[in-house]
Amino acid sequence: MNRIFKLSPLLLFVLVLSLPSQAQEYVYRTFKDTRVVNIHSPETLPKGRLDVRISHRFGDIGGDNGGFATFYGLETASDVSIGAEYGFSDHITAGIYRTKGAGVSVEGFPGLRQLLNGLVKLRLARQQEGSGSPLSATLMGLVTMSTQEKLEGSGNEIAIASFPQFSHRFASHVQLVLARKFSDGFSLQVSPGYTHRNLVPFEDENGMLSVSAGARIQVTRSFGLLGDVVLPLADSRSSGTGYHPAIGIGFEFETSGHVFQVNLTNATALMETDFIPYTTTEWGEGEFRLGFTISRWFNL
Repeated sequence: MNRIFKLSPLLLFVLVLSLPSQAQEYVYRTFKDTRVVNIHSPETLPKGRLDVRISHRFGDIGGDNGGFATFYGLETASDVSIGAEYGFSDHITAGIYRTKGAGVSVEGFPGLRQLLNGLVKLRLARQQEGSGSPLSATLMGLVTMSTQEKLEGSGNEIAIASFPQFSHRFASHVQLVLARKFSDGFSLQVSPGYTHRNLVPFEDENGMLSVSAGARIQVTRSFGLLGDVVLPLADSRSSGTGYHPAIGIGFEFETSGHVFQVNLTNATALMETDFIPYTTTEWGEGEFRLGFTISRWFNL
């Protein structure tokens, strides 16, 4: 009897370990990809995972610059991007991209092209089942530098590509992504953001706020519908260019280690520092374009 009594603390310890765990379970893959259409999703890459991405935006399908003359935009490219991201941990992803740049003309001057883009994503919280965290939260930061040749000569002093100082080649963007997976078939996110450009057109402001929203509907096991909208919280410039909402819809196909997305959007550029302040095209005028993204994951 005494022996049993002496063993009771050990038996109690084993009994506690055998009880069901009360730890909350995380919700995984709120979105299937690190992007929705134009904007980032809350997803970061798993540790040791490399994501190689190629994105393409064609020209206007309709409007003055579209139609049969350009084969509905397929003969022109408004922006092209190639680059990669790497998961340094399950919570930190960093990437670098080269983009052509949409180069939207501002006040008659050509826009920025030949862009190098570096980004970092930090997962702050992950949605949990039950009484845990109701949302996933991710912070994304982006820095862009234009490597195009400096515009010189009389009359070019007010062009955004005149680059009076080297720092004027840079722009940055930061946003907080808040998302929730309501069911296996529906996810929703909202993202407040701030964009800063070191050199801006005359009478424009260097900093601007924006808010975006995105959603995903799972149709089949490998096919999903996507949509997002980005609203710059600023008045359009007196010239009537820039600060138009960027709206995109997409169709996502997933296979093993590979995500392929086809989309339609009025945004000409691919990076937030380019399309948030410089989108001038509108869906209602037929000024939207076909695009695609190919994403391939590798284990390193």
